[in-house]
Order: sequence, then structure tokens, then C-alpha cells
Amino acid sequence: MEFDVVIAGGGFAGAHAARALVKALGREEATRRVALVAERNVLVFHPMLAEVAGASLSPADVVNPLRHYCRGVTVLQGAVRAVDLAARTLTVDGGRFTRDQTIGFRHLAITLGSITDLSRVPGMAEHGWPLKSVADALRLRAAVINRMEEANLVADERVRARLLTFVVVGGGYTGVEVAGQIHDLLHEAKRFYTRLRDEHIRVALVHGHKQLLAEIGPKLGDYTARVLRERGIELYLETRVAEATASRVVLADGRAIETHTIISTIGNAPSPVVLDVARQLGLETERGRLPTEPTLRVKGQRELWAAGDCAATPWNDRGEVKTAPPTAQLAQRAGTQLGANLARVLRAEAEGAGAAEIDARLRPFTHRYLGQLASIGARQAVAEVLGFHFRGFFAWWMWRTIYLAKLPGVMRRLRVTIDWTFEAIFRRDISVVLPPPDETMRAIHLEPGEPMARRGEPVRAVGYVRRGRLEARAEDGSAAEIAEGQVVDQTWADAEGRWRADLVATESSDLTLFRGRALELFTGELRLAPRGAR
Repeated sequence: MEFDVVIAGGGFAGAHAARALVKALGREEATRRVALVAERNVLVFHPMLAEVAGASLSPADVVNPLRHYCRGVTVLQGAVRAVDLAARTLTVDGGRFTRDQTIGFRHLAITLGSITDLSRVPGMAEHGWPLKSVADALRLRAAVINRMEEANLVADERVRARLLTFVVVGGGYTGVEVAGQIHDLLHEAKRFYTRLRDEHIRVALVHGHKQLLAEIGPKLGDYTARVLRERGIELYLETRVAEATASRVVLADGRAIETHTIISTIGNAPSPVVLDVARQLGLETERGRLPTEPTLRVKGQRELWAAGDCAATPWNDRGEVKTAPPTAQLAQRAGTQLGANLARVLRAEAEGAGAAEIDARLRPFTHRYLGQLASIGARQAVAEVLGFHFRGFFAWWMWRTIYLAKLPGVMRRLRVTIDWTFEAIFRRDISVVLPPPDETMRAIHLEPGEPMARRGEPVRAVGYVRRGRLEARAEDGSAAEIAEGQVVDQTWADAEGRWRADLVATESSDLTLFRGRALELFTGELRLAPRGAR
């Protein structure tokens, strides 16, 4: 299949570019000529994901089906895997049965945003919970509630303390908002857990800079830090996470926080597809973003466009030329301008206009900076609007009012209004509707001295040492080394399917664990722990 315009990416920039094209061309023409390729069939309102994680909002409140929101264009669900500029095609993975589909284009608009890459911190990819999608928010909410359920059950005080400690990494908008929401959820819910009412629940926020919310200014950043501390949230500023494991976070200054829950709001990385496009063009990216002209065309190209987080777009901010920051409000407006310019090009081409006349019809991206807002929990927020600073309850009311107005779709706004009203009257819902994931394989990271398994425990998984070294310590005091490239298998299990040695990391190590059906295939006749044991 082939289209005159293909928009690659279904975020704010892509969706608003599609809507602008429908408005300019009409639904019938846009349906024939324009395709929107999106990895998910919904537009996610990211500023409210923290409220989904904190059980303040339903997941349905923060998504809008792209086929409703962008009615009039052809929406194709699939992940863009490659762009061939010479052949003018995209390779798209639509799922298990529709991989490697080819879509042709004449004009290509790249609005792919960024990806999450947690691999730069050892162990973070294996043990950190990201927050980029509704599925992430639901999994995080379920994990937080499950930690409370386990803490309510366990008798060991050290295990309980780790279960009731939650570490948020990153002091930007998402990090501050999710820390506030998780703190509110935990303290509101703990009264329903009879064995936790007198327990101390820790929420810690780790940030690599001196100030929280650097984009909003030092005064509001300092106010945010003071409010969070007053509410009992621990702040670890000017330090970074060096390593993460299943039971602790190791900070760059040597301190460690014992925890079973790490929430990562850092780790944004350029899309590999965007980097490959730059390589094909011989363009140097700006921190992984494609350089564009003010009209949203990629520099030096006539039929290649970019907007949103993956584009380095010149922005005249009250007389000062900057690169537009990767925020939702700028992505939305850049997408709208991109769609309008594409419509101008299509109309001019249909009229037989030359290159110079087409260029003259294009309009540069302009945007008046309106400000930024962040909710910090307990009905408090900070806001910078048109140069004025607000904080406390009034800022929180502004946050809710402004974001409600920006939420796509009248029905979504009504649903959110109802949910927020119920939240003010009733307790947050602490039911867990997501089943535990059936992971047949899982990657883990161990620090020196941390065990993969203890002697006498049922064999629930066997492991392959990808990096590092373990030691098997038997009851009689003997020890054996398990080196990189070796397997921790039934050799160290007894006839009852229990470990007969402590399996402990002697250096920083990465393993792949095989569980469930994969474990059964791997171990053969080994007697296993009962199905469902965890």
C-alpha cells in the first residue's frame, strides 16, 4: 500500500498533524492520501499517567482511540522498524502474524518521539519500573499494592521494611508527580491493612541535580523539595543511582537503599529509527533529534518532515531562537503546524506550483510559551503560567483545570471530572485486576554478596550467568565457583527439588532465569516446587 503522506508515530505531534490534514483536506481526501502509523491504537495523555499509577484515575480516562481522534485518516497499528529513504518505504511490525509489512510514501513525517532505555544503569532494565505508557502505569499500580499485600503477610521485619520502601529515580515532572501519587496511595491504603497500620512506609526520590523541577525555576523547585520533605518523602539530591538489584538501590556516593520497588522516570533515548534516518542522510543529530527548518522540514529535504520529541526544531521564544524542548504542549503545536504545511504542499503540487512558490506558502513554527505545572500530591502543586508563579492548593486547582481542558475528547473530560469527584469523597481503589506476569525468562542483576537462591529453598528457577561470577556454598563448608557462561541448574538441587547450596554472587553479575514451562523443559526430571509458588 502507498500514500501521499505517511505520519510515523501516534503521539501528540503525529495525532495533531493528522487532524490538521483532515481539517485542510476533508475526510474523504485525507482517508485516501494520508496514513498514520502508530505502535498503539490510542493517543495517551502522558501528563496524567502518574494519577493512573496512584489509582486516582482510571486508565480509560487518559487514552483516546486514534481512530476516533484522527477520524478521516487511515490509521495503521504497527511499530516502525525501518525507513528506506531511497525506496520511499517503511517496514512495519504489526504483531505476531503481520510482521515486516511495507508501506510506501511520497511525503514522510517522522513523529516517533523517544524510547525508554534503562540499560545505562546496571540492573535498572531488569528491576526498574518505567512509566511511559498506560500499561506501565497499571503494572506499577499493581506492583505497589502487591508489595503492601506481601508486607501485610510476612513476619520478617527486614523483608517487610524492603517491601514498604519505594524508590523513585528522577526529579523531573514525572518523578515528582509519581512520588507524590505513590505516597498518597500508600498512606491512604495502609489503614486497610491491619498489620501495617503502625509500620513506617518510605518513599525516596533520587535526583542527580541540586534542584527538583529545574525547568520551572529555583523558587518553585525549592518549594517542591520542602513540601515533599514535610510530607515524609526522602530526597537524595545531587547523587545518581549506580546500580539496581532486586533488593536494593546502590547510589553513586556509596549509600544503599534496601527496596524491592524501583520506579525509573529517567532513561529517555533517541529512537533507533530516527538515528538510522540521520545516518542515511548524513545528518548530525542534536542529542538524537533530527534537525529541521522552521517549517518542520528536515534540513536539506523537500519531502521529509519531523516534529515532536524526535525533532530539533528552531523556536523563536520572544526574540531568542532556541531548540523547541521535548514537551507535550510544543509537540502538539508543532504537529498542528506540520499538518497544515503538508496540506499546503499537497494543494500547491495539485496546482502545478514550482518549488519556490511551494516554499513561499509554508509557515514557520511559532509558539508562545504558556508555562508549566506539576502536581506534588496531597492537593498541592506548583505552576508557572505566563511568567507568574503559583503554589499550594490554588496551583493544584489550576493544574487540574488546565489539564482537564487540554484532555482530548469531551467524553474523556467528563469521565475525569467524575473520577476526580469520587476521589474527593471515596477511598482510592486498591484492588489488583492484573494477573502476575507469566515470565518464562527473566533477567536479574546481583551485587556482590546477594543471593540468587538459598539452601533449602524450592527450585523455582535455574539460571545462566551472562556476566560475573557466583559461588555455590554447601552446608559442609565447601564452595564451588560458577563462572560467566555457566548454568546454575539441577546439579545444585537435591532429590526433593530444593537447593542444596547457597548460590551467592561474588562480583557484580547479570543472569537470565528460566521459570515455569521453560524451567520444566530445562530441568527434565527435576521435581519442582508446586505450580504457582513464588
